[in-house]
Amino acid sequence: MSQCNLLAQVSNCVICEADLPLGARPVIQFNPSARILIAGQAPGLKVHQTGIPFNDASGQRLRQWLGLSKDDFYDATKIAILPMGFCYPGKGKSGDLPPRKECVPAWRAQLLAALPNIKLTIVLGKYAQAYHLPHTKHLALTELVKSWREYWPTTLPLPHPSPRNNIWLANNPWFERDVVPQLAQAVQSILKSQGG
Repeated sequence: MSQCNLLAQVSNCVICEADLPLGARPVIQFNPSARILIAGQAPGLKVHQTGIPFNDASGQRLRQWLGLSKDDFYDATKIAILPMGFCYPGKGKSGDLPPRKECVPAWRAQLLAALPNIKLTIVLGKYAQAYHLPHTKHLALTELVKSWREYWPTTLPLPHPSPRNNIWLANNPWFERDVVPQLAQAVQSILKSQGG
């Protein structure tokens, strides 16, 4: 299947529409030329409404961590964004519901296989962690992020950039002091080698 056909099929996916409170609206960013993959959780309400990935406070912080402008972040030839669930799952008791489980078996392997140029995978949140770093499922977030050098330079587990993690960030100043500069430097190096 061509990349264009694959993207069109994902964009029109309705496998779990009956279980989505606002209906299906898959939100991904995909181009086979991308060098960096952001593996996230699922779109929030604002992302669902606009159809633009990370078009919220989480995205603003993530772009700061990556050292990227909006133009570079939203350049699909540079950055691929594949959440574990492609559609907004709805609200739960504390925050959004988990990503829908249908996306992974239906699409993830095909999409990842169509991204042959990825040099760095950024893993955000426990659902992405369970898929991309399955041997670390038993680790708490802090322990996992503290062990980031074990997966570097091809993979980097991060706390979710959501404002809900402000307390974690305040309690772990080493993260923004030690990890974020390494991440931003690597991102610039990868994109510069691409000619971007």
